[in-house]
Amino acid sequence: MPQPDIAIVGAGLAGCECALTLARASLDVTLYEQKPGKLSPAHASPCLSELVCSNSLRSDERTSGIGLLKAEMRALGSAFMRTADAHRVPAGKALAVDREAFAVAVTAQIAGHPRIRLVERCVASLDDPVLDGAGTIIIAAGPLASDGLSDSLAQAAGTEHCYFYDAIAPIVWTNSLNMGVVFKASRYGAEKGAPAGGGDYLNCPMNREEYEYFYAALRAARRAETRDFERARHFEGCMPLEALADRGPRTLTFGPLKPVGFTDPRTGRRPWAVLQLRAENSNMETCNLVGCQTRLLQPEQVRVFRLVPGMENAEFVRFGSMHRNTYVNAPLVLAADLSLKTRPRVFLAGQIAGVEGYVESAACGLWLGLLLAARARGRGLAPPPPESALGALLGHLRTPAKHFQPSNAHFGLMPELGEKVRKKDRRALYAARAEAAFAGWFARQKHAL
Repeated sequence: MPQPDIAIVGAGLAGCECALTLARASLDVTLYEQKPGKLSPAHASPCLSELVCSNSLRSDERTSGIGLLKAEMRALGSAFMRTADAHRVPAGKALAVDREAFAVAVTAQIAGHPRIRLVERCVASLDDPVLDGAGTIIIAAGPLASDGLSDSLAQAAGTEHCYFYDAIAPIVWTNSLNMGVVFKASRYGAEKGAPAGGGDYLNCPMNREEYEYFYAALRAARRAETRDFERARHFEGCMPLEALADRGPRTLTFGPLKPVGFTDPRTGRRPWAVLQLRAENSNMETCNLVGCQTRLLQPEQVRVFRLVPGMENAEFVRFGSMHRNTYVNAPLVLAADLSLKTRPRVFLAGQIAGVEGYVESAACGLWLGLLLAARARGRGLAPPPPESALGALLGHLRTPAKHFQPSNAHFGLMPELGEKVRKKDRRALYAARAEAAFAGWFARQKHAL
């Protein structure tokens, strides 16, 4: 059977989004995925687009960088956003999804599309014979690309690839929590104007003594070791809980365990610390420990987290873990269209290209799909303006840095406002400027989209 002109390696968020975008433009795609025959250390499901770390796609508010990015993706016809919106679960101002239902839905879309041929295969390198006939190769293998593919990519890029470690949070059965202690509430009751006993999060309150006991146990707990030849370097936005704790006893109470905006119904006072849990699926059978990504050994996770009031008998559905994330130094090795400078027919999409996060990975795949589809129709597609969320994210991949690291979408990637404004007004002004810039670009480029 002759090879198609477009081959995509990796059926995660970026790969599936790119494939569906190209297929929507009536282009034939072969999508190579090693599942279900082979799973990475962080994956457990045979489905495509598996959400590994969390079911949260973060804030949906347009006064946040990630909320703006999602709005722009919706406007661009993102299959990822359409599927996420269809399988959302309560999470206040955030967009969270039923992870299993989401992955099943994406898998069905890929398997059922007449323009997409899904092939189970572990592509070992950029020179794998299966890619010989493809005019365009898209590497969307994600941060856990195999050693062979990572080495091949590094060799093609002409530089040693970078890496950092990412940690995922534990998940527990909701019915194993002590609801005599755990209370349901949103911070300040603000997400939906929730009354007492309402809100989308479960909260485990700690007084000072309980927190200090938990903190000491966390600091002393045994951690999974990294390999000798690798230096653990964490992405700042996804630091393991114990790594944050190493910075000082109050770091957690000003970070993931901050108690502001909560009142313990048992005491009528604000707790010293609060561990939050967020529903993992629509029936709320399981919960994710918010902000508690960890690399503690599994027995230690049970021992330490059961010290939190309300979690004394917590039963773990999935333990937290730590894994290597692979990415390239994008400003150095990628052209503006996300192709390798040394191999122009090879493109990168998703976290391996230098973005960080579920939504950002899908956005990268969406953009590459739109760009290649426009080229196939003989049309030019100008990049989104840097004032927009998508434009700012893509701009990060073109901005040289002494120590390049993947980034989430945030206002800091956008050009400065150029005027002095009060701190409390900055987010709204960034958002308004971004919406106007994106709308103008969209109107001008609609013929190419």
